Amino acid sequence: MLINVNDAKAKGIATGDVVRVFNDRGEILVGALVTDIIPEHVIAICEGAWYDPEVLGEKSLCKHGCVNVLTRDKGTSSIAQSNCGHGVLANLEKFKGEIKLVAVNF
Repeated sequence: MLINVNDAKAKGIATGDVVRVFNDRGEILVGALVTDIIPEHVIAICEGAWYDPEVLGEKSLCKHGCVNVLTRDKGTSSIAQSNCGHGVLANLEKFKGEIKLVAVNF
């Protein structure tokens, strides 16, 4: 996750920290990269992590950082069915819990 220097400082986050990003749809863990190339009050999370919830079958923390957990589950059209989540409101905090092993198989 890219995060602005000032936002990271306000949240006590440094490059390499594990961060919990969450909203009403779900929560994920991501690694932080503090930078001045991203605007304040904006974060960027790359897509690509496999879904790996702590508790399968329940709404629980995705420990691998699948950003789709935070987005609306609605396709862009009946033809494409592409993900429409390019901008999402979310909160974040430095993660203080136990980091569990990622268990997805590739």
